[in-house]
Amino acid sequence: MAETNFVDYVKIFCRSGKGGRGSAHFRREKYIPKGGPDGGDGGDGGSIILRGNRNYWTLLHLRYQRHLFAEHGENGSKAQRSGKKGESRVIEVPCGTVAYDAHTGEYLCDITDHDQEVVLLKGGRGGQGNQHFKTATNQAPRYAQPGEPYEERWVILELKLLADVGLVGFPNAGKSTLLSVVSAAKPKIANYPFTTLEPNLGIVSYRDAKSFVMADIPGIIEGASEGKGLGLRFLRHIERNSLLLFVVPADAEDIRKEYEILLNELRQYNPELMDKRHVLAISKSDMLDEELMHEISLDLPEIPYVFISSITGFGIPTLKDLLWQELNSDMVMPMEVTRETLVHRNLDLSQLGFADDETVPEDELSEDDDLWDGDDEFFEIDE
Repeated sequence: MAETNFVDYVKIFCRSGKGGRGSAHFRREKYIPKGGPDGGDGGDGGSIILRGNRNYWTLLHLRYQRHLFAEHGENGSKAQRSGKKGESRVIEVPCGTVAYDAHTGEYLCDITDHDQEVVLLKGGRGGQGNQHFKTATNQAPRYAQPGEPYEERWVILELKLLADVGLVGFPNAGKSTLLSVVSAAKPKIANYPFTTLEPNLGIVSYRDAKSFVMADIPGIIEGASEGKGLGLRFLRHIERNSLLLFVVPADAEDIRKEYEILLNELRQYNPELMDKRHVLAISKSDMLDEELMHEISLDLPEIPYVFISSITGFGIPTLKDLLWQELNSDMVMPMEVTRETLVHRNLDLSQLGFADDETVPEDELSEDDDLWDGDDEFFEIDE
């Protein structure tokens, strides 16, 4: 996927449909005097619905489609004919999309499963016709109910990649090279910092046709949780990984210190990341002999670790075994994310670079349209 095609934030304006008003019509036919009220009900307005789609990996399809509207319900008519319901607007989003209110940052909903649907904005209910209000003492009601109004709001959609293993490390630690070796992913690889400018996903094949998903995010630097580098923008993509794989090169001055710096940045960003299982991979180990590996292992943090080399393939099978073992251990989070286990925080709008331009097309309602504002007011017919 081209770098410019990865979109993980979009800001859109959504509006549901208003309900159609009920009819205050009276039956008028030859040879049928005093036909009575026969006004039909108004149709319900369409809703704005978010639907998960595993075939989408980005929010690119919504980048240039900022205004999304559902259809209004039609008005009721004579002969007890109800108005047509407005068609709902379904927004297809990739699994892992979270919706927030664009003005307050309040969490609205989360889409984690394929074909999961959430009503973001409910359409207005159609008003009742005058046929519903006839009684023994009021046999000719000359009023009907107007439809409920629509709902509208600016919404921010944020994509958080769903993966089993998340790669964490400094720039040029060998994360992208590792992903390209263990999967069919083809991330950009070069000998300079911040080569990776967007997250990459790869499916890692394991024994007996088993597999798991690995995610590579741009390199983290010290101070990333405060906005330095690219880490703050992409740290959210590892919030839903079941296991974190820390990648530290063997030529680092202090492997343990680099691991602790990375761990501290994750802690500052979201303390809940400390509850995940951690595995340490010491990359570029082809330059080490057994004696050096033994000396380095004496000062490593007390977590599972493995020496690997993506160039020669050294330690890669051992790494896969270790990752599969940790993913299926009793202490690790389930590989399949469930909505019940997710904890959501409100969005920090100060970190986003959206423009304040929130122009909305002219309102489609005319001055004659009546909307039900929730109380017991009715639409009256003209004499």
